Amino acid sequence: MSRSTTTLTTPCPSGALGAALTTSCRRHWERPAHVALWACAAVSVLATVGIVAVLAGEAVRFFSAVPVGEFLTGASWSPAGTGEAGTASFGLLPLLSGTAIVAVGALLVGVPLGLATAIYLAEYAPPRVRALLKPAIELLAGIPTVVIGFFALQVITPHLLRPVFGADRVFVFNGAAGAIAVGIMVTPIIASLSEDALRAVPTSLREAARGLGAGRRF
Repeated sequence: MSRSTTTLTTPCPSGALGAALTTSCRRHWERPAHVALWACAAVSVLATVGIVAVLAGEAVRFFSAVPVGEFLTGASWSPAGTGEAGTASFGLLPLLSGTAIVAVGALLVGVPLGLATAIYLAEYAPPRVRALLKPAIELLAGIPTVVIGFFALQVITPHLLRPVFGADRVFVFNGAAGAIAVGIMVTPIIASLSEDALRAVPTSLREAARGLGAGRRF
């Protein structure tokens, strides 16, 4: 004798009642998400405000001990008091001049190398070579600056600059090593952006230039 079993199922709500229940459930689950997102945004804002507050407080303490005029026009930067006078000095001009020297030197190193690499990739490199070199160059752009600085300290200064200019004339920390290191660091960025710009030139302009006699070399 067989028994017939019946399965009791609860039908899903439909119509206006079902829509109301669905909206209520959705709001019930969206509320914690809104709170979590608001908390993340608040943490980022509070962190920024805290950083600005700490910097402002330290700046007030610094300028209460060092006059603003001396800071802006001072020609010596020696916070530890290791200068000629033996006292701490806080002059901004050495920092600005050092930054300018490193920036100009980095451009002299990075711009020619980056443009030459971009021109080769855009105009001369075969597709297979470009497919290999392009990702490698973009990967080099992600090298941490700490690694570049360590390379300048351990390789550029002792093995490149000192043999050329003399060990007694090249200090451990010097602007030339910094300029070369920063130039190496920005070369992949310049190469990648320049190569994208060259390949973005419309074909009509290329054909017009070739019609006027321009080629890859001239």
